[in-house]
Amino acid sequence: MKTKYSLLIALLTLIVFAGCQKLSENPKASLTPQNYFKTQNDLDASVASMYIALAKDGSWGFTSKETSYFGSDDYTTDPGLNKADMRDFDRLSGGSANSSLTSEWNGPWQAIYQANNVLANYSKVNSTDELKNASAGQCYFIRGLCYYYLVRTFGPLPLVLTNLDLDVRPPRADVGAVYASIISDLQNAKKLLGPDKSQGRPSTYAASACLADVYLTMAGWPLNQANNYALAATEANIVIQSGVFNLSTPYDKVFTTNNSPESIFALQYSVVAGLPNRRFGSSNVPLDEVAIDGSSGWDDVYPEINFFKNAPVCSRTDLTFYTTLKLRNADGKTFTLTPWNSPATHAQHPYYKKFRAGLNGDGVNESDTQLLSIQPSTNKATDIIRYPQVLLDYAEAVAMSGGPNAAAYSAINTVRARAGELPLTPGLSQTAFRDAVVKERAYEFAGEFGMRWFDIVRLQLLPAVIAARDKSENVIPPGTNVANKYLAPIPYGEMTLNPQWKQNAGY
Repeated sequence: MKTKYSLLIALLTLIVFAGCQKLSENPKASLTPQNYFKTQNDLDASVASMYIALAKDGSWGFTSKETSYFGSDDYTTDPGLNKADMRDFDRLSGGSANSSLTSEWNGPWQAIYQANNVLANYSKVNSTDELKNASAGQCYFIRGLCYYYLVRTFGPLPLVLTNLDLDVRPPRADVGAVYASIISDLQNAKKLLGPDKSQGRPSTYAASACLADVYLTMAGWPLNQANNYALAATEANIVIQSGVFNLSTPYDKVFTTNNSPESIFALQYSVVAGLPNRRFGSSNVPLDEVAIDGSSGWDDVYPEINFFKNAPVCSRTDLTFYTTLKLRNADGKTFTLTPWNSPATHAQHPYYKKFRAGLNGDGVNESDTQLLSIQPSTNKATDIIRYPQVLLDYAEAVAMSGGPNAAAYSAINTVRARAGELPLTPGLSQTAFRDAVVKERAYEFAGEFGMRWFDIVRLQLLPAVIAARDKSENVIPPGTNVANKYLAPIPYGEMTLNPQWKQNAGY
């Protein structure tokens, strides 16, 4: 692993990030080898580089960030075309040589290395304790967040919490030790970060929200530590009681505007500054949709048929799924509105409506009857933590730690009300309530960065998910050992660099 983030990278990435996050001065002017980490501007530059390392294409800026999560029912892709990397995991057949898998691995590690760099040096800066602590808090949060995604995706990991020499090859620590480090980082972030919302930066409530989800995950596979349900409920309740976040934004507007009142932590993007978000727009558009200007869809990602068919009947479902395609006629100006399951369509699948527009239409620019343009690069922020996640985490954690009480029902019903659903049936058993929350989370966060996949993993749901697949989906080879598919393989290049590591079972 590369364990040093160079000054040159910090300088280059700052130029991009400056378009996404306001800084009081221009840090480039003072960031030099002679005075690096001497001023607050130096510290700001290094923290900015941490965010850009995480947000960029090749990390969390494109569909490749979720390649191994395509085993989930809310993700599928074309049976042909150039989608082999995603299709292989959709078939539960992905391997360590998968070229897109490296984004899931390398992106978070680059952010971790930069966080380590800041944490090793921030105390040297000539600045106020308040500003220095805020920078350190952001680094603890990002390091904990990145390790959380990595451990759920790859299992045991090397714990790299300081700057290391390039020739050091640390062993993979067990999952329990990784989670202990994540909790420590997020607890440090809670102490150092303030309560105020700030665009592109986490607050103390973001740390509590992430901690709640971490504890909930630890209660499931592979640790199965049920005592963590109560801890998850406590952390989620801190966020709920703060009153800082709400679900006042209509569901569709959450995905066409940035930093809504329910956004707890989001990565920011700027096309003009060279940092586009390519998870919206073209990536979610059918191949056979062609706009008036000649641009067309990429057909990367859409839901499985039965995931769509099993969606609750509500306004959120209508705003989530795109079910009538606009097929351009020979005149190049008019369109025929065609149902998703028509033989006239290429994939005969529904698509995601909520990921089409990008930020106010900078992805897909369309009317009810026309496609004007389809762009792959948008300014849309990626919400990593939304308030509905906190409410649903709280509902499940309360129910599983003591039974579904009035507070648990209130939390899930708040999400259901915004979705246009009736309140959940009262009097459910603990298990039935938990299952209702899991289903609610599946459709509230349909297609959102592994949310459904991580539920499938912690609750070991793959057999049920596979059994529910429509026969037209990408075929899972007979004899596939499903038990070995909850973790992704360590990328081949990393295994080559670290010959003492043992590859995950089944790869």
